[in-house]
Parts: sequence; structure tokens; C-alpha cells
Amino acid sequence: MTSMMNVDLNVWLLTIGVLVAVIVFDLIYQIRNPHEPTFKESAIQSSIYMGLALAFTFVVGHFWGGQFAGEYLAGFITEKSLSVDNLFVFLIIFTSFAVPRALQSQALLIGIVVALILRGIFIAVGAAAIAAFSWVFYIFGAFLIYTAYGLVKEAFSKAHDDKVPGGKLMELVKRFFPTVDEYHGTKLTIVQQGKRYLTPLMLVMISIGATDVLFALDSIPAVYGLTDEAYIVFTANAFALLGLRQLYFLLSGLMQRLKYLGVGLSIILAWIGVKLVNHALHKNELPFINGGEHVELIPEISTELSLAVIIVTLIVTTVASLLVTREKPAKN
Repeated sequence: MTSMMNVDLNVWLLTIGVLVAVIVFDLIYQIRNPHEPTFKESAIQSSIYMGLALAFTFVVGHFWGGQFAGEYLAGFITEKSLSVDNLFVFLIIFTSFAVPRALQSQALLIGIVVALILRGIFIAVGAAAIAAFSWVFYIFGAFLIYTAYGLVKEAFSKAHDDKVPGGKLMELVKRFFPTVDEYHGTKLTIVQQGKRYLTPLMLVMISIGATDVLFALDSIPAVYGLTDEAYIVFTANAFALLGLRQLYFLLSGLMQRLKYLGVGLSIILAWIGVKLVNHALHKNELPFINGGEHVELIPEISTELSLAVIIVTLIVTTVASLLVTREKPAKN
């Protein structure tokens, strides 16, 4: 984290323009053809998005160097891992609202659009805060370590909470807006007897949007722990989210088997949290810590080491999950 990328404004505009074009095309296609994607369709589209995301590593490396390519790759893998964990929450939402499979794809897509907008705002705020106050790294690091503790506690808790995220928000929405219980295709609102009602699909969108805010609180500090560059933070988040809809249908039958994913994510977030606190100590300006002087007890943790920790953790926890949850052959 020593040099700067110096990303031109035109590059930002081009990147955002391409992302908007992809989302608009996907949104129009989904609205005109609401359906449940097949496994083959999801696999092909997921492979394309994953391939584009990984190929972007070489784009970053070509224009800005290997250091930033490594930061982007570590950020993307971390964000993709967190997005898989988010799919569990989407599954709870869809189950609770009894969303027809044909409508889940559209709900996911619009939820992703909302997530991109929210994360764009959070990224801008985070970049401004980091530029102005180095002590923000202490807050980010402490928050990630606390989040890691929460994930471990949840992973080993025997009582699983399957309540819909944003339940209080749903109660508030229903208090001020009339709703109906039946789905009406892809319509978010309908008019009956001269009065407008919200459909369950609109409630699903609102619920997903509310959880997107919580997801961003985890993911943005995590990727800022791997890079200072707002452009890398944004593109890592964008590529991780773009293929989320296809990934949901691809992994829908496998998600329940990822028993130790929460443990793996907690290790990754705790590692990045410690990395952030260490980085904050190296840049320390707080007068009540070492008299306002920099603290260099241990060297800065490299991006390469962080990338290795992330990949190894994900491989070990995924393999362990699949082995523990594999179906045992029936005894004769």
C-alpha cells in the first residue's frame, strides 16, 4: 500500500458505463423473460462472469502493475466469498415470502442493483474518511474482528435464527402501505378498487435492499483492509455482485452443505481485521497511543500473504464442509 494507482476519470466513467450496460441488459432480459434458470444456463453464465472477473486481474496488472493486480484478486475472492454467505440470507427471504422460483431471478437482479448503488456510496464515504483520518483503520479493523466473532458464534450455535432480515422494517412498511398476499407476476404494485397495493415481490425487494446495507458494512471494510484504492474496492465489489444471481441458482442445492463457510469467513475477516489494526498502528496519529508516534511492532502484512491465507482458508473449509455433509451409503 505504498504507491498510488492514479485512475483517470475517463477510466472510472468507462468502467461504470460498462457495468450499467451489463445490468440494464440483464434486467431487460429478465423482465421480458421471467423464468427459473436451468443448471446449465446458470453454470454457463456464472463461468462467463467468473472468467471476466479473473481476466480483469490481468487488465489491472497491465496498466497499474502486479501489486494492484494482487490487491484486486484478493479483494475479489474475499467479496465473492462473502457474497456466497449472503446467498443463505436470500434463501431465507425467498422461503419466508414463498417467492415462486420464476420470480426469484428478477428479485435477485434488482437486489444486486440496489447493492451496487449502496456499496458505491459506502466506498466513496470510506475513501474520503480514510484520506482524511488514518485512525479510521482502527474502526474498520475492530469492526471486522467483532464480525468474525459473531460469525463463529453463529456457526457453532445450535439454535439457528431463520427470521426474515428486516422483519421490523416489514412491519413498518405494512403499517403505512396496504399490501396483498398474492403474487401478480413481476408487478411490484397493483391497483384494486381504485387503491394501490404493494405486492409480496415489492416486500421481497425491500427486504433484500435492507440486508444489502448490512452486507456492505462487512464487505467494504474487508476489502479496504486489502487495498487503499477506491477503484479496486469498487471493481472487486462489482464483479463479485454481477454473477451473484446466476451463482444463487447454481449453488441453491449445495448451499446447505457449506457447513463451515461461516467459520472460514470469520477467519478471513479476523485476519483482515488484524491487518487493518496493524496498518493503523504503522500510520498512528492518535495522541493516546504511543504519544501519537507510529508503532511498528511487526512488519506490514503483505497482500501476497493475505491472498494465500484467504485461498487456503476457503479451500480447507469448503472441502471439510463437503466431506462432513456428504451422504453416507445406506447399510444393507
